[in-house]
This record gives sequence, structure tokens and C-alpha cells, in this order.
Amino acid sequence: MYILGISCYYHDSAACLTKDDVILAAAQEERFTRIKNDSTFPKHAIEFCLKTEGLDLSQVDQVVFFEKPLIKFDRILETIMGFAPRGFSNFRLAIGVWFREKLFQNRIILRELSKISGKSFPQKKLSFSSHHLSHAASAFYPSPFVRAAVLTMDGVGEWATTSIFIGDQDKLTPVKQINFPHSLGLLYSAFTQYLGFKVNSAEYKVMGLAPYGRPIYKKLIEDNFIRFYGDGSYGLNMELFGFCTEKQMINTKFSEIFGVTPRHDEDPLSQFHMDVASSLQAVTEEAVIRVCKHVKEITGERNLCLSGGVALNCVANGILSRLKIFDSIWVQPAAGDAGSAIGAALAYFHLDKKGLRTELDGMRGAYLGPSYSSEEVRIALIDINANFIQLSQQSELLRRVALEIADGKVVGWFQGRMEFGPRALGNRSILADPRSPSMQKQLNLKIKFRESFRPFAPSIIFEELKNWFEATDPSPYMQFVSLVNKDRRIESPQKGKLFGIDELNKARSVVPAVTHIDYSARVQTVHKETNPKFWALLKEFKDLTGVPLLINTSFNVRGEPIVCNPKDAYRCFMGTDMDVLVLEDFILFKNDQPTKNNIQNFKEKFDLD
Repeated sequence: MYILGISCYYHDSAACLTKDDVILAAAQEERFTRIKNDSTFPKHAIEFCLKTEGLDLSQVDQVVFFEKPLIKFDRILETIMGFAPRGFSNFRLAIGVWFREKLFQNRIILRELSKISGKSFPQKKLSFSSHHLSHAASAFYPSPFVRAAVLTMDGVGEWATTSIFIGDQDKLTPVKQINFPHSLGLLYSAFTQYLGFKVNSAEYKVMGLAPYGRPIYKKLIEDNFIRFYGDGSYGLNMELFGFCTEKQMINTKFSEIFGVTPRHDEDPLSQFHMDVASSLQAVTEEAVIRVCKHVKEITGERNLCLSGGVALNCVANGILSRLKIFDSIWVQPAAGDAGSAIGAALAYFHLDKKGLRTELDGMRGAYLGPSYSSEEVRIALIDINANFIQLSQQSELLRRVALEIADGKVVGWFQGRMEFGPRALGNRSILADPRSPSMQKQLNLKIKFRESFRPFAPSIIFEELKNWFEATDPSPYMQFVSLVNKDRRIESPQKGKLFGIDELNKARSVVPAVTHIDYSARVQTVHKETNPKFWALLKEFKDLTGVPLLINTSFNVRGEPIVCNPKDAYRCFMGTDMDVLVLEDFILFKNDQPTKNNIQNFKEKFDLD
């Protein structure tokens, strides 16, 4: 049976099409609308999924929404009553939206589906999953495990903020949960706002900033903001947070604990901000480890699946992996709400329809989005008056690209099906030489237009992983941070004498552009079976330089969604200081492009992320 899972109306809307338990296609709406974290109904993503299989909506057996709006509304009402009279003015503003839209999402979704179908979409073909069940299903059913403990941690679903399940073949059984307002995700988001970054968008910046600081406020946070309990659970001190009663995540008492007012937008980052980020990260790691030890204790399972926004904290994931609390860990690559579209569809098939599980490791490398043939690329390039060379022999193309990268050029790399989730995994990527001491700064300032402290990830041939990093397990989805091998490191003579941003420009390994200041890297292992062309490019670069890895960052600029189609890629290429663009078997050089094609002010085109 064909099942369409959808996630929308909060942030990062998406759609997924499955046939029984096989994931056929999945995409985020932002990639089509070019609006970062677009929360609107995923019309374009649905149309793409249907087009992939040549279906119209009437041929879909069931549409499943990722959460239950009425239960969420119940939580909001209870929260308002529980904190009354505080927050009533905020409630008055929100209640209008709920009565106009949220309470009638069933009707709104049916209306949107009818627009796509061209006729009335039947009520009986629309059903609703629950938020954390969707997360859990997205983590377990596509995983390579027959049995596993499943942990989902995020801001909040309907009520749950942390949930434990046991997955067994086709079954997914809830075991325990922590409810709103006590939330590790909301704790992290509150500090994200305090540090001047955008909530539900830039939490990863806090994680990237943390290594520049020292966790000197860890005890202060544990004494004032969060309390840990013996059973692995935790509770927040709600006197310091505003998300129950105000529009803000934090209140004035939050800032008073530190004695420093919140940072705004692009205000300068000080050592204080770095130390707070480091302390928050340390507290988060402590919380995740405590929860996971409890999960192991009460389930006895050897394997763990992770999903929810907190599962995107790859530093915590890396520590968890090294501790070996579980034999193996699998993280849903689209761990946020977008991935819940997958979970909603799979939960319906396995739990509602009692469908058998035939797929193990069913994410297919997360290459689930649109692809474009050589002829479609050619037509697009001609239409925009681009100058290009076609290299039909793959060996010739890969050799040319490897030579350009080794020569210090930055390459936009566009091939195959677009990735689903927040990571570029070698199909919509910007690639560069990891050996260059200046490449991190160049990429941040001239290509991505973002903060200089932001690190870049390496993609490495899986067979070479243990020769470069203190890791042995596959990491195809860039979900774990590993340490660079000691024999590849460069010890600084000023080690221990510099702090914060002063550490940034010191080479720490023979691949400095992908080595963070704590000798860590967010590694992607590339496998010949799932991405043979990207694997072959890495092999070509290794044959040329002796280094089997490249810088791999997402093909976009700050605040822009990852590029989807060839024209998106060309606009980004021309609006930045990228040198070379590869679109399937076409190669384009910046200096060969018509001057009139240069896109001005691309840096200002997108909002801060």
C-alpha cells in the first residue's frame, strides 16, 4: 500500500511516500520554496513524492499527519491554567490562531489535499499519529536493528519531551516518558536565545561554539536551571524560563543568574558567551548520558535508536558512542520534525495495519529527494546562458575535479538525488581541500557568509576511517563527532596558553580545515555501495594527494536552504566565491561565466539562520 506521511505547521515541513515499509521518496518543503525551515503545508514536497512514482493523490491509500493537534491544544490549555494568571495576555494572542487554524487542522489538511488532488479528498484516508511515536518510528523502522531501545528527545510533542520505546521486529512499545515543561530540547533552545541565535534553527551554532569555551558555568546551570534525578530523569526550574507564559524562551531571572544581559543578533561574541555554550553542552551531555544509562537499565537492549531534535547534537552522540553503553547506535539522519513524516507513514503501516517489516537500514543513504538527468541539466544551463563543458567519461570528470580541489579551488558538487535531512552527504555539497590551513576561514567568510568559528566536516572513504579518526563504526549520516588520530595531530607550542577565538587559526592536524580546536571532527563515512560517484571522487583525491577525505559542507549560504535544482546551484555558485561548479557530468568555471550572470548582494538575500 502507498502511504503519504506529512509534517508541517510548526517548522521544517516535509513529506514522505512509502510503499508498505519501503521509503520511496522524501523531501522538505524549504528546498522547493527556498524559505529556510518553511512550516507551511508541504504541497511541493508532496507533488515531488507523487511524481517520483508516477502517482496521483487518489492512488495513495492513506495520508498520515505526524502529530495530534487536539492533544497539543489540551497541553497548551492546561499549561495556561497551571501558570495563571501569568501568561494570560500571551494566551489571548495565541488563542485566535488556534481557533482559526490549529483546532481545525483536520479540515485544513483535507482542503490542501483536495487542492492537490483536484477533487474532494476523503476523510477516511486521513489519520493522525502522535508526535513522539512518529519520531520513534522514524528511528527504529529504517534502522538496521531487529530489536532496539528507542529514545526520542526534543522540545515538546503533544506532551512528551523525552520518550523511551522498545522496538521489536514490527512492534514499537512505549515504556516511559518525561512531559512538558521539563525538556532538554527547550533548555538548549533557551540558551540558544540567550546567546543571540535563532531558536529552532541555530542550536547547532551553540554546539559549534562550545569548544572555544570552558565549562566553568556547568555547576551554576545544574544548581539553578536543571535538576537530575536518580532514575535518569530531570526537571527544569520553571521560574527562570518564559516559554510557558511569554513569547520568549527566557525571562529576566534567567539573565540575572549570570549577571549578563542576552546577546542580540550579530553582536560580538565574547569569551563569556563561549564559556556559557561550553557549559550548556557539558550539561546536555551529562543529561543524555544519564538518560541513556537508564534506558539501558530498564530495557536491557544492546542497540539504541535516536531521534528528535536533541539527537542532532552529534557531539553528545559521539561521547555516547565512545562510552559503549550500547553496542551500536543508529541516529535518524532527519532527526527533527521533517523526519517525522517518515515515522508517521511507517508507524501506520506497522502498527495500524500490522504490516511486516522487510527493510533493514531503509534510509537508502538519505538520498530520497529529486534528481536531474544530464539532459535536464543541459536545458537549465542553456536557459540561464551559462558556459559549461560536458565530460561524459566519469573518470575524466573526477580527475579534473580532484585536481581543482588539490589546487585550492572550492567546488560546488551536485549529483544524484538530493539528501533528506539537514546534512549534505555528497549530493548537494560544497567541497574543498582539508589540508589548507586557511580554508575554514575562506569558506566561512567568502562562501557561506557565516561566523568564523563554525567548523566544517570531513567526508572520508569508510575503508580509511580508522587510519584517520578514533572511530571504527560507520557514520554515513554525519551524526557522530570523533577525535582525529594522535599521529595526525599537530600539537601547538602554545597549547593551554590561548583561549576562545585566539585558538581558531592554529593548525591542529595535517587536515586543519576539518579539525576543530578540541581535535574533533563530525565525520561522514562514504560507502561505495550507497554513493559510488562521491566515493570515487574521494578515492581520486587520495590517489592524487594521499589524503582520503574532503571538506564537505552543505551547498547553500547562511540562511538559505540547501540547493535543490540546477538553477538553485548556479545562483549560489555565482553569488559566492566558489570557483568551480559540477552539475552531474557538466563542469563550469567561474571565470568563464558571463559577467551579466553574476548575482549581486547574495549575502543579503537570506535572513540570519
